[in-house]
Amino acid sequence: MARYKEIDSSPRFIAVDLSRQLLPGTFEHALNHLLDAEVDLSSFDARYCNDATGALAYPPAMLLKVVLFAYSQGIVSSRAIERACREQVTCIALSGDSAPHFTTIASFVSTLGEDIARIFSQVLLICDRQGLIGRAMFAIDGVKLPSNASKARSGTRADFARQAAKLEAAAQKMLARHREEDQKPVEPDLASKEAKRIKRLERDAAQIRAWLEANPNDRRGSKNSVVKSNRTDNESAKMATDKGVLQGYTGVAAVDGKQQIIIAAQAHGTGSEQALLMPVVAAMKDVLTENSVITADAGYHSEANLQALAAMNVYALIADNQMRKRDERFATQERHKAGPDPLYDKSATDKTASKYQPEDFAYDAKAHTCVCPAGKSLYGNGSHCRTNGFISIRFRGAERDCVPCSHRDRCLRTPEKSQTRQVAFFQGKSPDRPETHSERMKKRIDSDAGRDLYGERFATVEPVFGNVRHNKRLSRFTLRGRHKVDGQWKLFCLVHNIEKLANNGYAQ
Repeated sequence: MARYKEIDSSPRFIAVDLSRQLLPGTFEHALNHLLDAEVDLSSFDARYCNDATGALAYPPAMLLKVVLFAYSQGIVSSRAIERACREQVTCIALSGDSAPHFTTIASFVSTLGEDIARIFSQVLLICDRQGLIGRAMFAIDGVKLPSNASKARSGTRADFARQAAKLEAAAQKMLARHREEDQKPVEPDLASKEAKRIKRLERDAAQIRAWLEANPNDRRGSKNSVVKSNRTDNESAKMATDKGVLQGYTGVAAVDGKQQIIIAAQAHGTGSEQALLMPVVAAMKDVLTENSVITADAGYHSEANLQALAAMNVYALIADNQMRKRDERFATQERHKAGPDPLYDKSATDKTASKYQPEDFAYDAKAHTCVCPAGKSLYGNGSHCRTNGFISIRFRGAERDCVPCSHRDRCLRTPEKSQTRQVAFFQGKSPDRPETHSERMKKRIDSDAGRDLYGERFATVEPVFGNVRHNKRLSRFTLRGRHKVDGQWKLFCLVHNIEKLANNGYAQ
């Protein structure tokens, strides 16, 4: 019988040249060269006060190498990164076989702050030097991700006050029952459980009261409306997505169309995309030129945003909600909306208006008459009226018909306050009405050149999110607070840009 040498698949002591494990053309080789020879990390020196005394600190370059490489492999946990520094050869080579503790890694990542923003800017300059930034077309989009926050702990101050009162009332009720039963024989285990439950209720109520005292005001939205706060992470937001409601942040990225380099990356605790456009554009001001075009989907469209872009003299193509209905290329889109899995059914549901709409009234333009759904004639209340720049003809019901009418609940929004129904039929724009920025944008994006440019948006930005979310396995933010989450989002975007450098021959 043939004999073979025994193969040990897990040898423990091997003489390895660590520098040779970082092969040219790989991500780790580009990362190692970038942080050792190109990026200025002197801003990290202010973190340490060990010039004369104190323990030696781990070099920031080494920690950044380890964290960025781990993120590129989908490893986010600080404990998993520490384990990789002991067991994975590439991580051992990048860390110089130093194996930093997981608490050191976690503290470093959570306190990057402005330092990671400076590193991100320096890497962009290197990408520009390598000719990877075209400055012709930029695509802006965002992704909503859950964070290290409990969705169940969201609400307004009034909600939290009611919750605390309920917990306190429950604790008092249990205490009263407990006192009544003191004279009766009770099993020791049951009494212990009751005491623990009362203690837990009192503790939870005290935590809510302490939070209310530390946060005397409700959180406000962009229009000064009350936004739900979160007692775990008050800078996060409850956001609706196609897969349900989550508690987290929106990661926004502006991507250059030439090589899909991420130009700007920000994380915000809001689900309103309209509020995120201008901060990202402001961060792009150093790379924008006179010939640059910014593209974004309908979520970023608003008259205020378009007005601000026009004031900045920035050429943009931002879709509106009706853009696809005007484009014949999307005529067959309905058949693609519904898939076999109900989770992915995005087809529109039939919505029946609860109140009568103007189309429910019989309007005769020639005779200038109007009949309501109850069969009563309305009298003219004005012709050639102007409403927001549009000409309309108005009708109003008579009190003798509207007050006793059985259709009041469906005809009036507030039947307890309003006596009669008014209805307006719009005839078109007023001749002297100025053209809005939204109307100019519709003409621009409906043109042949606009459609061609806007068509490049999807192929520019969506592969970037596919790389970061699927390949790098970014499924949630692991930190709390917008400042920390913004730093973690920039780390993942930095991984994407360094990967682009490596794939385009950097440091070879």
